[in-house]
Amino acid sequence: MIASLTGTVTHVSLERVVLDVGGVGYLVHATPGTLAGLRVGERAQLHTTLVVREDSMTVYGFAEADEREVFETAQSVSGVGPRIALAMLAVMPPDALRRAVDSDDTAALRRVPGVGPKSAQRIVLELSGKLGAPSSGGPGAQETPTPASGDVGRDQVVEALVGLGWTAKVAQDAVDRVLAESATDGVPAAPVDVAATLRAALRSLGGRRG
Repeated sequence: MIASLTGTVTHVSLERVVLDVGGVGYLVHATPGTLAGLRVGERAQLHTTLVVREDSMTVYGFAEADEREVFETAQSVSGVGPRIALAMLAVMPPDALRRAVDSDDTAALRRVPGVGPKSAQRIVLELSGKLGAPSSGGPGAQETPTPASGDVGRDQVVEALVGLGWTAKVAQDAVDRVLAESATDGVPAAPVDVAATLRAALRSLGGRRG
């Protein structure tokens, strides 16, 4: 088991990072949220898990150990492999997933690519009691915003999207659209929730590059 990797980032794409550890380049699959925090040339540490199949050995990495634990637990559900488990964490952080399971919120789970009504219900049933209670409160609790206000938060999200492969124009348009949709009476929220805005922008962009 490869439990963690610490090294220099040599390449970052939309779905993976290459981490140079002692001269060996490890290809690590990760969520957009984790990848957005990595920069080529900088050192980084990822909490990792190795998934072994008959024809492959794949390393998955996470910024937080809690994400890795949820990723591993999610795969105990029938029909949920590493790709869907990673997609679950790309769409919602661990506590949001816990709240969805605790409150039988299958609608939230169906927002995950590859998860339909039947599989969403199966996830709720088979993960019930396995993920633990949300650390931030009950089902109605909100995510804690990443501290950033005004143009600073917007620019952080745009920079993350550009780092993941979108052009600056496409990234700016997507972020502005998400912020406009979440505005109250035309006034964007302050501080900007960087993590939530990034996830919303990624959902709106899908696979487009433009």
